[in-house]
Amino acid sequence: MALIATPTDDHVFLLGRPPITELLGFIRNMALDGQSVDQGALAQEWRVANDHLKTLEDREAGIADNIPQLPLPATMRLLADRVIADATYQQVYRFVPTRLALVELDRLVVFQKYINLGFVAALKASLPTPPTDEDVARLAFGLDRPAPQVQFMQQAQNVYVAISPSNDLRFLEAKVVAPAQIAGLSSSGRPFACIVLTLGFGSNYLNAIEVESRLILNNGSHRAFALRDLGLSHAPCIVQTVTRREELDLVTSGDVQTNPDRYLKVPRPPLLKDYFDAALRKVVPVPRKNRLVRVQYGLEQSDVPAT
Repeated sequence: MALIATPTDDHVFLLGRPPITELLGFIRNMALDGQSVDQGALAQEWRVANDHLKTLEDREAGIADNIPQLPLPATMRLLADRVIADATYQQVYRFVPTRLALVELDRLVVFQKYINLGFVAALKASLPTPPTDEDVARLAFGLDRPAPQVQFMQQAQNVYVAISPSNDLRFLEAKVVAPAQIAGLSSSGRPFACIVLTLGFGSNYLNAIEVESRLILNNGSHRAFALRDLGLSHAPCIVQTVTRREELDLVTSGDVQTNPDRYLKVPRPPLLKDYFDAALRKVVPVPRKNRLVRVQYGLEQSDVPAT
């Protein structure tokens, strides 16, 4: 019986950055046939890349500091106004001062360790050659782009499942709303409140955090990579200004939130251009996956003594 070939996408993983266990875990758990890879050889690859990084730390100390933020050209301004007027933008970016600016891609600090080259190829193919300023802005701001496919089904009386090829699919929020706010609502009784569980996709803006004189790419790593791979040096970006570290909890999550010194204190942090440095990148085939989000609700009803 012939085996069905596993569809894969090549991923670029950043080598040489501590901790080494992140590389070993990525290859073992995510790469095609990763369980059989020689982890001793991987560790040697990491050491060579780490030595190269130490050279860069001496040669390029301070490269990520004080990146100029240029005004958007007039060709992007109308699209930027659409972003600012959008209710999602106003909800997501309400916590700290925010601006839209043109930023240099190579000097953006990155914390995402790997990039899916299959997704990058799809993004590049969606643009004309060469792309106009308006094309670049639409990609960066997620405007007028087709929504990813989603399969949605009810698996049980209280269980719902959504599946998408996009790993941006997520549970967004739970809200209590008045029945009058839901158009076309029908009910077997007289509702006084509705609990809305929302599934969907992220705000999808190319976004960086300005903190302690550096710009950290917070969202849109694949789009930034795609634009840089197309030869662009700058891209439009939503820049959030963090005035103190306590505000990081409001605007980001993950490694920047838990280990900020890795990105803010080292003289030469990981940069977007490192994905394109042959000495710092390892291309790894990874089995293609779909994102599954499962929502289950429960209820309890009982009678309690009146007070």
